[in-house]
Amino acid sequence: MYMFEPDMARSRMSELQAEAMAASRARRLYLARRASRRAERAVRRAARASAAVF
Repeated sequence: MYMFEPDMARSRMSELQAEAMAASRARRLYLARRASRRAERAVRRAARASAAVF
């Protein structure tokens, strides 16, 4: 009985770490996509402003 507890705790800890890493990866992907969309909008806005000047 005593031998299973540390193994179970270690297993649970690795599961939690994997979940945290997946969540972190998902958040970074979300932020990268959002930044990309903002950059695309800024490029289009700058192109429109440039076209309006000339």
